[in-house]
This record gives sequence, structure tokens and C-alpha cells, in this order.
Amino acid sequence: MDFNLKYKAYGERSILIEWPNEINEIILEDILIFKNSIADNYIKEVVEINNAYNSILIICKFTIDNINDEISALKSIYFNRKKVGHRSQLLWKIPVCYDAFFGIDLEEISAQKKLSKSAIIKLHSQAIYTVFFVGFLPGFLYLGGLKNQLHFPRKSSPRMEVKKGAVAIGEYQTGIYPNVSPGGWNIIGNSPVEFFDVSKDEPCFAKSGDKIQFYPISLNEHRAISELVALESYELESEVING
Repeated sequence: MDFNLKYKAYGERSILIEWPNEINEIILEDILIFKNSIADNYIKEVVEINNAYNSILIICKFTIDNINDEISALKSIYFNRKKVGHRSQLLWKIPVCYDAFFGIDLEEISAQKKLSKSAIIKLHSQAIYTVFFVGFLPGFLYLGGLKNQLHFPRKSSPRMEVKKGAVAIGEYQTGIYPNVSPGGWNIIGNSPVEFFDVSKDEPCFAKSGDKIQFYPISLNEHRAISELVALESYELESEVING
């Protein structure tokens, strides 16, 4: 399926390519295939190729002298793109402690949604989420697939400090804060996993197109995993779900 894409200059060294303003996996797959094709075929010296829900941003090393020529080259790559070489998807199993010690907004969500806390935890942990892109903070995964029953508005006044590993809901999304930061999402738990480690070849383990599933753990299990993470002896469980 070919989409009617929009191409435009984004500063002197960048080109922005936009898809229809929807969040779905058909668009995501097309974005990732095109992104891989650009990396393999675009002769302009490229520094970065970043994707979001509905776009790709190509950042070049040098100033783009003729934007029309570059857009024509990219259009040709798009119409000749192939799925061959598209990376396998991985399903990552992420431990989350939903205890009240961490899930400081569970009570409010429970009251507003008229759902028990256990029902919220079950709905949240049974879903399989798709990683659309990584952004906002290094290692912050933008996940699609939150069940409709758990959609909940962001806080009108964001917290100045959210704990590292906080698992939260904001509107129709869920995600994990990889480091201490301000944030306006509703916190329902905490994961002891390291989501961004600059000492590794791939600082963030998950990539766009991967899948995420959470599983509940107790406070004691959270402490135990935290200790293993600190010792760099904890390994995330994952499996290839297609190739």
C-alpha cells in the first residue's frame, strides 16, 4: 500500500516526511520499511534518521542545496522500497510492581473508571503493546495498544519529579519513565529494568516495531531484580515473534 506522503525541508540540513495523521501499525510498518530503504539507498551523507508516529526526519551532515532533487530521490526510494531486510520483531517481557507504594495514581483511576485495582492491573498487564518510537527522554518508549477501558487524561498539573522506572498512563498511551524527570502521566507502578544504558552498544534495548508485555511482580521481587540490575547480572526475557 502506497501512502500519499508529504515531503518538506526542515531547516537547512533536514527533510521531514509525513504520513496521514493516524496511529496504527500499517503506517508504522510502512515507516520502518521506508526508513530501512533510506538507510540502504540514500546517497546523501546522513547523520540520523528518526521516526515518530507519522513521520521520518532525515538529518544530513551538510546543507541541502537543492531540496527538490533530494525529495525526488526519496520519492523514488519510496516507490521502489521492499520489505526484504526488515528486522525481526522481538517481544520483551517487562516486570512491573503495581503495589500501592509505586502505583500512586491507581486509586484515582480506580475511582474514576469504576474498576478495581486488580482489574486495572490485569487489563494493563495482559495487553501486548507495540513500540512506535523512542523519544521525549532517552529510552522512553511510546507504546500503542492500551485497552480502551484504561484511557485516562493526563494530569492538569504535572509532577516536578517522577521516579525512574515509573509505569504510567497518559490519555491513550502507556509508558515507562527511564529516568527521574518531570511528568504528567498517571503512575500505576514501577519497573526495576534499565531502559537506557549509555555503556552498551545499543543503549535502548527496544526498537520501533518491537512488542512489550508487562507482568506483575511483588515488592520483594522488585527489590531483588533491582539488585541484579545494579550488579549488571539481570537479563530481560524476550522472544522473536516473526522473522
